[in-house]
Amino acid sequence: MLRKLSVSNYALIEKLDIGFSPGLSIITGETGSGKSILLGALALILGQRADTSVLQDKKKKCIVEGEFDISKYGLAVFFDDNELDYDDISIIRREINESGKSRAFINDTPVNLNVLKELGTRLVDIHSQHHNLIIAGSRFQLEVIDVVAGNGEIIESYKRSFNSYTSALEQHTSLKDRAAKATADLDYYTFQLEQLDAARLTAGEQEELEEELQLLTHSGEVKEALARAAAGLDGDENSILGTLRDIVGGLARIEAFFPRISDLHSRLQSSAIELKDISDELGRYEGVTEFDPGRAGHVSERLDMIYSLQQKHQLGTVEELISLRDGLRKKVEEINNYEFSIDEAGKKLEECRKELEAVAGELSASRTAAIPALEEHMVSLLRRLGIPNARFRVKHGKTGDFAPYGTDRVEFLFSANRQSPPMELGRVASGGEMSRVMLSLKSLIAKTNSLPTIIFDEIDSGVSGEVAGMVGNIMKEMSGNMQVVNITHLPQIAGKGDHQFLVYKEDVADATHTRIRLLNSEERIREIARMLSSDGLTEAAMVNAKELLER
Repeated sequence: MLRKLSVSNYALIEKLDIGFSPGLSIITGETGSGKSILLGALALILGQRADTSVLQDKKKKCIVEGEFDISKYGLAVFFDDNELDYDDISIIRREINESGKSRAFINDTPVNLNVLKELGTRLVDIHSQHHNLIIAGSRFQLEVIDVVAGNGEIIESYKRSFNSYTSALEQHTSLKDRAAKATADLDYYTFQLEQLDAARLTAGEQEELEEELQLLTHSGEVKEALARAAAGLDGDENSILGTLRDIVGGLARIEAFFPRISDLHSRLQSSAIELKDISDELGRYEGVTEFDPGRAGHVSERLDMIYSLQQKHQLGTVEELISLRDGLRKKVEEINNYEFSIDEAGKKLEECRKELEAVAGELSASRTAAIPALEEHMVSLLRRLGIPNARFRVKHGKTGDFAPYGTDRVEFLFSANRQSPPMELGRVASGGEMSRVMLSLKSLIAKTNSLPTIIFDEIDSGVSGEVAGMVGNIMKEMSGNMQVVNITHLPQIAGKGDHQFLVYKEDVADATHTRIRLLNSEERIREIARMLSSDGLTEAAMVNAKELLER
């Protein structure tokens, strides 16, 4: 429950510290005194977005801090899941600096707004007048039934099964769509693959073929050059080798009596041997170099085929063509395997569907069983709240397909008059009736839900007199299970509170500030008397106020 709220530099609030207790707390004050400003500040630490417009002094930051006793609400797991330090008395703080940047903290650990909001929904339910519109929404109505039925665990189980089912459905649908598209392209892929397979491409062959074609094209010129070179080296007595042999022979004859020539003689002999090897190699090349028109045509055709494939596929090398061929083969194999994959995905989808169907059936049965008790409770409370002919029914149907929250569709039907059959709540209920329906629902939820605190912002709008007292009685009953805070203008309700706070404005120098204080017994009498009388604090109003409090 909320133990303390501290606010500084928020709207008309300069500085405020207020402590809250268990039971029913009443907040009263003149219209425009700033009661709703308090709720706005509290909403900040529950995850609501804010900007610099909330700053009273634009040169200072706004700080809102709430102290909560969470010892009885099983929130330790939430703190562990979000890597937060758990404490039975936890502090939530929100800061908004001069530039509008916001920071949030839980027990001094920085958190993002999503975490703050999630924790806030587990701590406080703020109900203002515009929330009466929510009651007509099918999602809210289904949530009410689930709370009454205690369907928390079944809902979680259904969500897990629903997520598995939707995932399996997406996988199955995706495979079918891809298979349909791929099958349409299968003939095209197969033709391309067959063409590339028939080419029997090998890495590096293009360069080898281009070299061979160059040689074949110039074979005559090559053969002539080789023959001329071989003849020049060792063709006749005037050849290089012939001349060199004469030189080597001459040096050999003088070597005995001119030893210094030995090294040169040896080097010339080595040169002669090397040149002889070169001459023999040239001769062999010349012998095997012949123009082969058939081979030249074959090489040319092979290269033309390679060039054609490269141009068709806009690729530059044989290696890229080989990579394309392998990719096409993989695509064709995948397409041919789609039937098996789709079949397996279909089996998985059917398993998930059966599991979801079973959980949905369990959830639907639980909701159906809870509806009579909900209807009975609502009729009983609405009659207590001054609608003697109230009828409340829950129309239960099916969605026709799996939805995120089950296969059920519910609609709250209401009638306040004997002659009128129950009809859609949002169409037939007046503002005052809608407030009483919402209060009745909140009362029912309070008995079955472990929410620590609920705050009503003038939910009693549209009621007065004896009915107002009944509204106060129900709030008093609710406060036995949870902390209830009610902002009201009705003295009949204010008198039911265990504690009462007064919100008021105070002029200080050139500024107006919103203040709040806890009233003592005498101050409560005077405040309720003010609410009772339009003519000031009359004696009759004071007596009446004492009677309200004594009751």
